[in-house]
Amino acid sequence: MNYAIQRKNMVESQVRPSDVTDRRIIRAMLELPREDFVPQRVRELAYMDGSVPLATATGDGRRALLAARTFAKIVQAAEVDASSAVLDVGAATGYSSAVLSRLAGKVVALECDGGLAAIAKTALSASGVGNVTIVEGDLARGWAAEGPYDAIIVEGAAEVVSPELLDQLKDGGRLVAISGGGAAGRATVWRRDGSTYGATAIFDAAADVLPGFAKARAFAF
Repeated sequence: MNYAIQRKNMVESQVRPSDVTDRRIIRAMLELPREDFVPQRVRELAYMDGSVPLATATGDGRRALLAARTFAKIVQAAEVDASSAVLDVGAATGYSSAVLSRLAGKVVALECDGGLAAIAKTALSASGVGNVTIVEGDLARGWAAEGPYDAIIVEGAAEVVSPELLDQLKDGGRLVAISGGGAAGRATVWRRDGSTYGATAIFDAAADVLPGFAKARAFAF
């Protein structure tokens, strides 16, 4: 398969028509080989118009790369610049962190699945990425040790976002996630203003809920 042509088609037919105007994001997605960040068995799906399924080591929920158009719009909403410190929550196989590495000064890639984190380390190293630190831990708790952050990007849906994660933002920092799960989600930006946080929904989006971000289920009698 000619992945270079597929990559260009992904950008031209999925990303550009979706109001993604940040040329840095477009350039990164044109240059990075997305097929190198997915398991061999689904490599032919790397540029599909939708989320790309990923194998996991723990079986803790269905994991996937966000659809290209959704991911690009979320990154654009995070307002990342060359001086930004970014926390990439649910980095999976590292594609999102590789794109962010082209935009930010520092990226912390947080992943809870050891198998996915191992793929990320290999793929990021092969791509020559030098400003990404891969860490393993509870996604919902973030990674305070490297914070605070100018931007936090959650690579999936979140039914709840914990105060502990929001508190890792700098004053004026942005957290972007898909609020809600399934087909009824809304990409949302939380912005820190001192000790308070405002949330603004920006577009409809669908994604699976990431491990740790599901709402606690009440028992019914």
